[in-house]
Formats: sequence, structure tokens, C-alpha cells
Amino acid sequence: MLNNDILVIGASEVEAALEGREKGVLDAVKSAYETHSRGASSLPHSSFLRFPDSDKDRIICLPAYLGDDYQLAGVKWIASMPDNVARGMERASAVMILNDRLTGRPRAVVEGSIISKQRTAASAALASRVLANGEPNAIGFVGCGPINLAVAQFLTVVWPNVNRFIAFDLDPVRAESFGERLLANNPATTFSVAQSLDELLSECQMVAFGTTAISPYIENLDACPPGATILHVSLRDLSADSILSNHNIVDDLDHVNRAATSIHLASQQVGHTDFVHSSLGDILLGNIELPERDHRKLIFSPFGLGVLDLAVADLVMRALTESGGGTQVGSFLPEA
Repeated sequence: MLNNDILVIGASEVEAALEGREKGVLDAVKSAYETHSRGASSLPHSSFLRFPDSDKDRIICLPAYLGDDYQLAGVKWIASMPDNVARGMERASAVMILNDRLTGRPRAVVEGSIISKQRTAASAALASRVLANGEPNAIGFVGCGPINLAVAQFLTVVWPNVNRFIAFDLDPVRAESFGERLLANNPATTFSVAQSLDELLSECQMVAFGTTAISPYIENLDACPPGATILHVSLRDLSADSILSNHNIVDDLDHVNRAATSIHLASQQVGHTDFVHSSLGDILLGNIELPERDHRKLIFSPFGLGVLDLAVADLVMRALTESGGGTQVGSFLPEA
């Protein structure tokens, strides 16, 4: 590609590049976590663009640099508009810009929502593999939108022998639709819709939260079996007390301890973050051991790091380099 050209990669090409490559995405996310924990990255805080007429709509800017073998810089600009669901549209939409590390010049513009969804799901599934105390008897899903559907896709790869899934959503029709799509990809499994949140929590040793909640609504996790693994992907479902009374693993403490996450609320309540045991990356690298197994639940709270987007975008770029995909826009950048 000429220096003045840029590659544009749309949703269909991103989807095709990642289809059936869950294990590759899991490996990319694992590598990104390890690279970040080694200090070979740069990850400024995300910037939240909010609106004076809404407390739920936001657009987030996530700049990042991933070093070592990647040498990639870039930014994801992702909008979250919950009312889009009622409009028949996806809640989230995103675009990524990837920059050359040496020159700083943009190399590609990439549709980002699919990458964002897959890296989020892979992060949760990777954490489940590292943190769970053995194979779960059943996996529960609180919130039946696209994020938890992607989490389910990756969890079935990580836990191929688990054949019981339960879901709960404020919209029972959406929960049924979630089950239909899950069963279409995993016909040998069983699926049921819980009549209450407590019913789901009591039945599942592993639970993934993928909601649009903006404030906690779960006071405690007493209904969960002892030692259950909680994949707190949506970050704001659990009360400060439920965080403080259980084991906590994060992706990056500096990032997750802000923006009114449950971790942030807990740290404000007690004035410290000693209740967080470790980052996932440090556990992957063997720097810190898992917490002692006891009756407490193990909660993974991932803020969602831009370095993960870069690692998965790199996977897409490599696939398209081999296939010759993408649309090259000539002379996009000005002449020298």
C-alpha cells in the first residue's frame, strides 16, 4: 500500500475474517493482556462523551498502543445508545483507526463493533477458563443482548462439555430468542429461561452479566453456589457490598476503578482498593496466584481495554492481507 493510501475494512469483511476463529481471538486477547501486564503498552484513560439530555447515551474514545510483536497504535470510537434496541438497531456502533507505529500515519479504518463484541466476549471466556474452580454444572446469562450472545459463543468453545444454559432478561421474549440462537449453534445443549434472577443465580456455578444497567440492582450474591464464578462484563450490576464480600479480579485496576462501576462504588465506600486481588494479566503471567478457594464468589470485572481491540484488529488485518480484502482508498492522505 502506498504511504498516502488507506485501507477501509467494513463489517462483512471483519465478520468473515473472524468467523470460526474463536480460539485465535482468545489467543490474541491473552497475548494482549500479557503484553499489557509486562508494561509494553500505553493505555490512556477512556474518554466519555455524554449528553445533557440523557444519562444512558454515551460515545467512548479508547486510544491505545500495543508493543512487543504488535507495534500497533490506534483508537476505537464506540457509541452506546440503548434506545437503538427499540428502533430495531444495534445498541453499539464503532469505528477503529489503526496507525503505523513508526510514522504515525493511519493505515486502516475498520468497523469496530464486531471486534469490540468479540474481544469483550473472549476476555470473559478467557477469564472463566483461568478463574473457574473446575467445569461449571451450568452457565447463566443475565441480559440477553448481543454481548452476552457473543459471550455464550466463546464460553461454548472454552467449556465444550457444558450442556446446560439458563438465561434471564427483563424481556422474556428476548430471552427466548437468545435461547433459540444459542441452540442453533449448540443443538446438543439444553436451555431454559429463569423466572427470576435468584432462580438463575442459584442454579449456575458460572454467570455472565451483559446488561445495560447504569446502577447496581443486586444487593448480594448469596443465592449463588459457594465459589461461583461471576463474569461481570456490564460492570454496574452489583452493589458495593456484593463486591466487597467476594474475591475480585479485574483487567486493569486503574481503568475499572472509575466511571461509577461497581468496583469504583466499592472503593468510594471503603476508601481503598485492597479488596481487588489481582489483574487477569498478572495471573496469566504467573506473577500473582489465584485467591484461596473458599465459599466466596470470584468476580471478574473487565473495563474493556483498547489493547484488546488492537490485538483482534491485528488478527483481522493479517487475515485480509492473506486474502487481499478491504477497500483501498488512494491518495487519502495529502502528498508530502
